[in-house]
Amino acid sequence: MSLAAEDLFSVRGRAVLITGGGGGIGRMLSAAFLAGGASVTITGRRQESLRRATDALGPLGDLHVIEGDLSGADGAVAIAAKYRASGRPLDVLINNAGRTWGAPLATFPHAAWGDVLGINVTAPFVLIQELLPLLEQGASADRPARIISIGSIYGLITEVMHTYSYAASKAALHQLTRVLAAELAPRHVLVNAIAPGLFETRMTVKMFETEAARAKTLSVVPLGRGGSAEDIGGLALFLASRAGAYVTGAVIPLDG
Repeated sequence: MSLAAEDLFSVRGRAVLITGGGGGIGRMLSAAFLAGGASVTITGRRQESLRRATDALGPLGDLHVIEGDLSGADGAVAIAAKYRASGRPLDVLINNAGRTWGAPLATFPHAAWGDVLGINVTAPFVLIQELLPLLEQGASADRPARIISIGSIYGLITEVMHTYSYAASKAALHQLTRVLAAELAPRHVLVNAIAPGLFETRMTVKMFETEAARAKTLSVVPLGRGGSAEDIGGLALFLASRAGAYVTGAVIPLDG
């Protein structure tokens, strides 16, 4: 057994699929795994966004791209089929793609439930169903496969944000993580979730658009800052490496 940090936290040679890997937290995760020597496949539904992501991430390592829409079960099935057709193995599945919707309680639209739960809960579940045989193929007791879902701190706390379907969907994803962790442990597949707090991304842009908004947003964070690429990347690398091989069923807050 090696206790050297480069061995404990290494993801070199691992095959990783990151949904929504071209922007926001997904791009941060993609960059971390590429820098660590992993082969990374990202998904996205916009060609222009994928092109920009390829320009930014391609120089970092072995990057592959799958275009597809994860707004529901059919899209998840299609993306899984494209990944299997690539012939690449799969060691780590990161369910990162997500959607939010904010509106006051009295006017919160019914459509905001199906759309948000479709991409935040249904798509991760279907991807796990479809790709589990591939994950199991290379998994063993000494080298388990990993599923990491990106939840949210708003699936754990009770702060009023008027994002009802988003908060409910992330709480559902957290519980799905726990349930699947128990079921898949004997099959050498570890299942964990990260619950990020405030990260400056396209989804949270309005919370940071002025200095006053930024100050108000960060006033609730004890550490006084938003999350960084190093923060989310470091935790994901831990969960995907030998260092995290005895962690499953955890929902880890990453909120400062």
